[in-house]
Amino acid sequence: MAGSESVANGVSNGDLLAASADNFGGVTVHLEEQLDPQVFHAKLRASVSAWRQQGKRGVWLKLPIELVNLLENAVKEGFYYHHAESTYIMLVYWIPDTPSTIPANASHRVGVGGIVLNDKREILVVQESTGDFRGTGAWKIPTGAVDEGEDIFTAAKREVKEETGIDTEFKEILAFRQSHKVFFGKSDLFFICMLRPVSFDIQKQESEIEAAQWMPIEEFAAQPFARKHGLFKYIAELGLAKADKDYAGFSPIPMSMVFKNQISHLYANVKDLQHSSSSTDRL
Repeated sequence: MAGSESVANGVSNGDLLAASADNFGGVTVHLEEQLDPQVFHAKLRASVSAWRQQGKRGVWLKLPIELVNLLENAVKEGFYYHHAESTYIMLVYWIPDTPSTIPANASHRVGVGGIVLNDKREILVVQESTGDFRGTGAWKIPTGAVDEGEDIFTAAKREVKEETGIDTEFKEILAFRQSHKVFFGKSDLFFICMLRPVSFDIQKQESEIEAAQWMPIEEFAAQPFARKHGLFKYIAELGLAKADKDYAGFSPIPMSMVFKNQISHLYANVKDLQHSSSSTDRL
């Protein structure tokens, strides 16, 4: 839109909000300067009209938190909330008289748990001083949420380090669980990871961890709480399967992302994957 001299029906460029086109027939508005709410409302209405004539589809309106006073006017014009972060609110508007194809906000939260086994068949466990397991006496593996932009294997090592002070080497994802309506109505993916300790002296996190220790894995599996709680039961079984059997999980394989100069990771059963120079190049 920037650079055009006029818009149909006599609406000039100065009457419209600056926006950038996307690859899906829509536009994105990044507001940075304060506008009088009434002026903003008029510009927004004129802009939507112009975008409709141009055949645009979805409109993304990013409101910095400093411009929250413009929110009511956007909602009055038919915009609705898509998502919010600490510094902005994102609103959307679907122009055509067809079902909206605007993708929904992120549907899942991602968590990790670390099974850390030493050479003595002991598993690293903690008792939490906060949360759902506070006061239950349950010994559990270190767990936590994956941060934005953080790899699963990095998150698993970080959570173990934060809760117990133990440094680890990531080995595999052993299994994962999906559940729904967990965190503010969102779904949850929880990855159970296998890690090898490279340090052994525990220094527990004072703010969230009541106790931490190395425990024989058979003792961990025999906890009455673990035998009744489905996830605990399978965590114990996975640890035993890894210690005693030839159980193979999924290890991270670096690969380049198409259209982006970034590296992502494919998690696969590396043990059984047929490696060759050609297959590695395709990854």
